[in-house]
Amino acid sequence: MRSPFRRADLVRLPAEELRSAERRLFLRQSLSLGALTLLTGCDGGDAGSVQSALRTVSRWNDRVQAWLFDPNKLAPEYPEASITRPFPFNAYYSENEVVRIDASDYALQLGGRIRERKPWTLPELYALPQASQITRHCCVEGWSAIGKWSGVVFRRFLERVGADLSARYVGFKCLDDYYTSIDMATALHPQTLLTFRFADQILPPKYGFPMKLRIPTKLGFKNPKHIAEIYVTNMYPGGYWEDQGYNWFSGL
Repeated sequence: MRSPFRRADLVRLPAEELRSAERRLFLRQSLSLGALTLLTGCDGGDAGSVQSALRTVSRWNDRVQAWLFDPNKLAPEYPEASITRPFPFNAYYSENEVVRIDASDYALQLGGRIRERKPWTLPELYALPQASQITRHCCVEGWSAIGKWSGVVFRRFLERVGADLSARYVGFKCLDDYYTSIDMATALHPQTLLTFRFADQILPPKYGFPMKLRIPTKLGFKNPKHIAEIYVTNMYPGGYWEDQGYNWFSGL
């Protein structure tokens, strides 16, 4: 993920949050190949065995994070004066490659374990009850920034469309070919928003127009932009970065 901002321009992670992030990433960053070999009994020269060991450790880390997750604990919220200006652009491509979407042609698609699968236009989405939050976006690269986001409480949207709230996963496909997925407990967290506005303005393209999922309890790459489809499933959906070795749960 590339960003045109210098780290000095951004809000630093508070010491307590940084220590927490370091603990969460310990297994991925600190376990040496030798340690993994000892844990699994695999031959360090066998690439297949090493990859299998890494996947095993990552899955174990995901289970621990899910067990520790408190669905009722709220992420900190901040006053307007704390907002990072300008808020950084960040993606796996450059800002001049941001996808441009015609609002009049857009319709959100729904799939999987959802009862009412009719597409939703932007006017229909904008007409739903809205909530706002000023929360910290924490990037896996080590920087953070505070922004104001407004949209529909995601739990309320899932209830509205008849989603199976007992299912394990909610997946997202995006118009920039990104994709990711989250656990249902995070989807139902009261601060998880399907956002349409940033800083009280229609979401700019670089921040995810026409909509971005804002999850202040997850690392930034778990907050998909330019969402085209939402689906509910019991089959593990993976994700763009997760399929390349990032921890799937990636909670704060």
